[in-house]
Amino acid sequence: MNDRREQLLHILKTLGPRPTSSLANRLEMTLAGVRKHLKLLEHDKLVASSGVVGGVGRPDLVWRLTQAGHDRFPDTHDTLTLDLIGSIRTVFGETGLDKLIAARESETRKRYARALSSAQSARQKVERLADLRSEEGYMAQAEQIDDQTWRLAENHCPVCAAARVCQGLCWSELAIFRQVLGKSFTVERDEYLLDGARRCSYLIRSLVPTSRRHTSS
Repeated sequence: MNDRREQLLHILKTLGPRPTSSLANRLEMTLAGVRKHLKLLEHDKLVASSGVVGGVGRPDLVWRLTQAGHDRFPDTHDTLTLDLIGSIRTVFGETGLDKLIAARESETRKRYARALSSAQSARQKVERLADLRSEEGYMAQAEQIDDQTWRLAENHCPVCAAARVCQGLCWSELAIFRQVLGKSFTVERDEYLLDGARRCSYLIRSLVPTSRRHTSS
């Protein structure tokens, strides 16, 4: 596929629906040029327009990924993994599946804790966690909201197929975040892909007052 069209898909995946003018600005293209690429993507059923913004002149269509567009991004849990989850349930029951999730949670927690151990500040911890998640295919971003709050946004879920049949994976990941960040943080999920949101995201708040963090550093 053309590099520009790949870039458009990536922007819509990471940033969500965007008007034509915004896409043109990001790619430093003319409106006519970006419309041409969007129409080709629309023809391939990878994007769709979902309304207009602005009122003067030519309507500015808002573009979003279709399910086929989302499906272009890899899901590392294929049919074999889904079959394995089903088999574990059949042979060992929910208790066996819970034990498997707990073992995965323990190993992931240890790995994350090692990676975060050298972080010197709350910001570094959150950013390092986002880096770890991106390395695993989640296309994660850490956005600072205020002095004590960050949003960890995951724009892709490489385990989505497995999570749809085993939501314990999702709750396990939330538990991992809380454990590796420790008692000086709160972590709450504020967007959930399986509830119809376009992504999963988490609000992470430091309970250590800013002044104390500055003093300790």
